[in-house]
This record gives sequence, structure tokens and C-alpha cells, in this order.
Amino acid sequence: MANNQPKALLSVSDKTGIDRLAQFLVAQGIEVLSTGGTAKFLDEQGVAYRQVSDYTGFPEMLDGRLKTLQPKIHGGILARREVPEHMAACREHGIAAIDWVVVNLYPFAETIRKPGCTLEDAIEHIDIGGPSLLRAAAKNHGDVVVCADPADYDRLIAEYQTSGAIGQETRFELATKVFAHTALYDARIADYLAGMSARAAPLSSVLTDVETLRLSKIQSLRYGENPHQSAALYVADGSSLPWRQLQGKELSYNNLIDMTAAWELAAEFSGQYAAVIVKHTNPCGVGISAHGLAAAFERAKAGDPVSAFGGIVALSHPVDEATASAVSDLFIELIIAPAFDALALARLSSKKNLRLITLDRAASHRSFQEYRRVLGGILSQEGDIALKPADLWQWVTTRTATEAERHALEVAWKAVKHVKSNAIVIATSEQVIGVGAGQMSRIDSVRIAGEKAQFFGHSLAGAALASDAFFPFRDNIDAAARLGIKAIVQPGGSVRDDEVIAGRRLA
Repeated sequence: MANNQPKALLSVSDKTGIDRLAQFLVAQGIEVLSTGGTAKFLDEQGVAYRQVSDYTGFPEMLDGRLKTLQPKIHGGILARREVPEHMAACREHGIAAIDWVVVNLYPFAETIRKPGCTLEDAIEHIDIGGPSLLRAAAKNHGDVVVCADPADYDRLIAEYQTSGAIGQETRFELATKVFAHTALYDARIADYLAGMSARAAPLSSVLTDVETLRLSKIQSLRYGENPHQSAALYVADGSSLPWRQLQGKELSYNNLIDMTAAWELAAEFSGQYAAVIVKHTNPCGVGISAHGLAAAFERAKAGDPVSAFGGIVALSHPVDEATASAVSDLFIELIIAPAFDALALARLSSKKNLRLITLDRAASHRSFQEYRRVLGGILSQEGDIALKPADLWQWVTTRTATEAERHALEVAWKAVKHVKSNAIVIATSEQVIGVGAGQMSRIDSVRIAGEKAQFFGHSLAGAALASDAFFPFRDNIDAAARLGIKAIVQPGGSVRDDEVIAGRRLA
């Protein structure tokens, strides 16, 4: 005959608070069943419990791999109390109901992050019994309280003290949380093994047959791209944000998009003082200087001082007082930089709404995967983190660029990567002076970039032009020549490349 005393099964890797919960359960007349390290811990804390092997009459074996995968355990969890046939079967086989299942899993993610972790180490830290217990209890949450997170212990204790039971709403919420927990656990294992396969066969694609997205919400946002859209910020599982907000208003969805666009362009100018101003994901100002960050910012602002108003600023180096003073003369929404010195912070602190963001440069340069929704599916591609260096460019005309033009070409080439296509950038060796973005016709982008540069009085003598894709017709080259442009960089690959190259001479 099965013992009808209420029972709780406790088996955790993370022992935080489990002694307190166990003591509470025992005080309520609930028998605690436990095994392995949890049982040893409860014994050390003086908590009364019963070994699972004593309860089942079946010994632990296979180096601890087989402990709870047993009918007296899973039958007691899965039996539906309101189904007479279930309860009759349990009575026939001496299976008692288990009313609480408190389990957390072997620390697989922590194991694989340890230096020197081998495949064998990782395999041994794949939990089998734990997910089975959690899923069984979550499936039968109407009869079983299930908990995988030590942060929920106090809530359970408080509710039981108040009501003498755990309500269905709480049971359902915890069951939902458990299924998310076990899904994440399995996804970590699948991703790790897929990574091992890729290392074993380095020519295999990083785009796996099954793509798992493991994201944790960091914060809710006031709204999304538009006020009627809800939004939130997530990070990849096991990671944290590489940036920190020092002051200013709450970040919006659009702030985060523009901040990312600004920093990724600023990061292209490694080792140089660079300043970038972005509006609506497109750069409207890029400045480079060998004489400090303040000079770089002034050049970025001068590129298009009208569009710079209300922009997002990225600065390549720690911000000093001189740079802070230069920036404070312009209304901007946000500054992102590796750091701000004390004088810069003091100078900018009067602008209470100005968002100041510091960034861990190393963390921000990790490779990434890009996703985009399409009808009926999701597109995935490797992040665009490469840029063909100038020493690998092919010169296809008899005239090659001067040294100043080469520097201008490099600035334009780095910038045009970050402009929405059809994209054209006109630049000198020190700043971007004209941008044509997002046009349906490439020649319209050439025209707009030229008009921008001329409107703000920039000299195009010695300036260079970059295109983010090949020129389909020579009219683009003719338009550039009329502007006075004598150096162009573009990917090439048009069926009319010969015609384009032989177009109006840029000299």
C-alpha cells in the first residue's frame, strides 16, 4: 500500500535556498525525497529527507546516470488525480503521488564555458533525469507544483503560508517557465554539438540545418519603431550587453538601431580618431583626424550640419573635455564612446536628457548572425564584418589615384558600407561631404550626394566617390565627372563594366 503522505522531490544542481524550502515543506508535513548531492546538502543542513533509492527500492547506478528514471517516481508525478483508472493503477503497483517537483539542471552552459572543456566533459554534464522530471511535472501541473528557479522559492513559501496551497494560476505560470527552461537547455546542447561538428569539418557552413534563437529579455521599451508598436530589448543567451548608459532619457527602439549603426561605422576606422553622426540609420557626418577627437567631430558636423541636428553620435576614443565642449554646441540625442573622462562628464551633465553610453570595444566586435523576416520564413546570414582593404583593390584605368585620393577613397569605401542602398558617398581624406542614400536609381544617389556636397560649400577637388554596388550604366560616371570627381571605388561586376570604365575620363 502506498504511503499517502504528501511528497516533494528535490534534486538541484544550484543549492541556493533549497535548504530553506525543504525545511518549510517538512514543517508542513510534506515528505522530502532527494538524491545525490542534494541529499548530502540537506543532510549537512539537518533537514529530514528520504533517499530516492530507499523510496523506490532500486539502487542508484551507472555513475549516477540512473536515479529517478523509475516508475515509482514518474508514475507518482504523471498520475492524474481526477482519473480513477490512474489512481487505481497507482494503488495496484504501490505508487504514491508526488505533489512537488523542485529540480534544476546540470550546469551545461557553465561547463562548456570553462577553459579546456572537452567533448567528454560536456557530454557528462548533459542532464537526462532532470528535464524528464521537470517536463513530467509541468505536463501535470494541475496536480503537481513544479519549480526550476530558486528565485521562485520565496514566492511559493509565501503563497502556501497564505492559502495553504499553491493556486492553479501560479502552477500554470511555473509550468510554462519550466518548458521554456528545458527548451533553452536542449538548444544550448544542440548548438554546442553543432559547433563541435563545424570545428571537425571546417568547410561546413555556419548556417546550420536547424537554427535556434536563445534570447533573454533585458528590458521592455516604451514602444517600437512607431508609437503603436510594443517592443523589448533581448540579448543572446549567456551574454550581456556590451554597453552601459551613464545618463539621459530612457533609450528608445530607434535610438538603439541608430546607436548600433553609428558605432559600427566608427569602428571601421581602427586606430584613427573618428566621429560619426547618424540619422535614421544613415550616416550624415563622418570625420577623421590625426589631431584628436574634437577635430574629428567638427569635421563630421561640417559634412552636413543641417542633418546633424538631433543625430546620434559615435566617437572612436574616450571623450575628453574638448570633445564634450564641441558636441555640446549641437543638439543631439545620444553619444556612444569607449569612455568619458571626468571633465567631459561634468561638461555634459547639464544636458539631463542627453544619453551617454559607454561601450566595451572588445565585446562589441564579436562576429554575429543577422536575421530578417520575409513572407513565410526567416532569412539568416553572417554579419557583414569584413571590408576588403585598399591594398587588394584592382585599378582598372590607366590613371591611378594620388595618395590623397587613395585616403579619400578609403574613407568613402568604409562609409558607403553603412549607407542604405542604392548608396553613394563622396569623401575627402578627412570627412564625408556628400551622401546619397536609399534611392531607387543609383544615378539619383550620385546626384543627391553631389548636391549635398555643393550645398554646404565643400570643394570636390581631390574628393573621391564610393558606390556600394557596381554601376549599371556609364551615366553615373559621367555625372561624377561633371562634379569634378576623379577617383571612384566600386565593386564591379556589371555586364557593362567595360563601357563604364571607358566612360567619361575622370581627369
